[in-house]
Amino acid sequence: MGGAAQAAEQGGVATVIEVRGLRKSFGGVHALRDVRLAVRAGEVLALLGENGAGKSTLIKIITGLYQPDAGEILLDGRQVRFASTRDALDQGVAAIYQEPSLFPDLDVAENIFVGRQPMRNGRIDWRQMYDEAAALLRRLGVALSPRTRARELSVAQMQMVEIARAISLNARVLIMDEPTSSLTQREVEELLAIVRQLRAQGAAIVFISHRLDELFAIADRVTVLRDGAYVDTRPMAGVTTDELIRLMVGRHLAELFPKQAVEPGEVVLEVQGLSRPGRFANISFQLRRGEIVGMAGLVGAGRTELAEAIFGVVPAASGRIILGGREVRIGRPEDALRLGIGYVPEDRKLHGLVLQMSIAQNITLPTLKAFTRMGWLNSRAEREQARADAARLEVKMADVDQPAGQLSGGNQQKVVLAKWLGTKPRVLILDEPTRGIDVGTKAAVHRLMSQLAAEGMAILMISSELPEVLGMSDRILVMREGRLSGQFSRAEATQERLMGAATAAVARV
Repeated sequence: MGGAAQAAEQGGVATVIEVRGLRKSFGGVHALRDVRLAVRAGEVLALLGENGAGKSTLIKIITGLYQPDAGEILLDGRQVRFASTRDALDQGVAAIYQEPSLFPDLDVAENIFVGRQPMRNGRIDWRQMYDEAAALLRRLGVALSPRTRARELSVAQMQMVEIARAISLNARVLIMDEPTSSLTQREVEELLAIVRQLRAQGAAIVFISHRLDELFAIADRVTVLRDGAYVDTRPMAGVTTDELIRLMVGRHLAELFPKQAVEPGEVVLEVQGLSRPGRFANISFQLRRGEIVGMAGLVGAGRTELAEAIFGVVPAASGRIILGGREVRIGRPEDALRLGIGYVPEDRKLHGLVLQMSIAQNITLPTLKAFTRMGWLNSRAEREQARADAARLEVKMADVDQPAGQLSGGNQQKVVLAKWLGTKPRVLILDEPTRGIDVGTKAAVHRLMSQLAAEGMAILMISSELPEVLGMSDRILVMREGRLSGQFSRAEATQERLMGAATAAVARV
């Protein structure tokens, strides 16, 4: 189909890039099967699917990192084959990933023009480079000096630099893969404003995110993949959240939060007046057997620091921790582990896993002594236990000897959960347990949480997703600027009340 025919088919708006019948296999595993996708000029196309649905493979083919086994890519109606990412960039196709890939010791301008700095008389024209970088940043509305070192930037600022680099390459197709997963709400709003600006300038944008509210705010259409296959493409204006979830996973919205009703038992954990100067102050609450207590609040409210204090990562300066009716001192994670407390951290890649180690080694890391005798490791027993734990959490893997870094984000999170469940904790602290994972895996994690609570485990769940807090909690605590600002029963909690407690100065405890 030629460019004119495409424009006519799309109501007069030209399709910039299109893929048809794309197929890709790895070692006999079908990653993509007859996938299709089309993005128009001046459009944001949401690309949705669970982890493992084929989104990453599709993006890597479009950007020249992988070559397809079958199918075709059309750019402006002309069939192309990108031999490399450089080839794709040269033809105007760029990608921005969840984790920016800047050179930390180069400044902003050097990162924007790395490998193609303006030259004069055989030397880099530094003045021209900084002037052009400043102009690009102004065009994006980014208040950032082009002389700032990349290592001094926030994640959001790094992504702005990546966008500036793509614009400097005259990219007409911009693929954004989970760009907001590590950003604050304000940074998300700033990024979405830039996306709208690029759309208005005629860019064709593919936006990948698990946060459906963002997609409703920014996307014109949505394409859904499931199990490596194309499912459907629809206008965002005419689709509901429940329909999108059903297209992705074959289940309805109500199945996302399978909370069992459990009668809470005795108090397992109590904190009294816990404080750490500059982070949180005078925190007191109880956690009962069989209870899930949600903890809401804005980024920077002190929730993670509180969790780290309870687990001994950075102990509190004052206050009491009472476990099973007796006061305990937790000065390091080993103390918490010995006392029956587990902690799934917010950043699974940085703090939850050793990515180079195998799945089995990660799962058994806190309980390694159970598999050693006289200084020798029984690796067979270790792997058998890891297989059983991974099977319980339905980890999709080749085998437990596979490096954890090769797994999808959702499966990595399951491995972290398996690791701490292997310690058989009485209290489990979950810090953002479903951040950056797909809807189907979220539902699986929620089912597991509900099962654990039904078995008598006490769970403290920190989450920035209010539907998750409301859907999975028996009680909800809210933190604001390092203090408890609200406490609600499941029956009385609403999004409005939680946000009010998270942002208003008036406390309700």
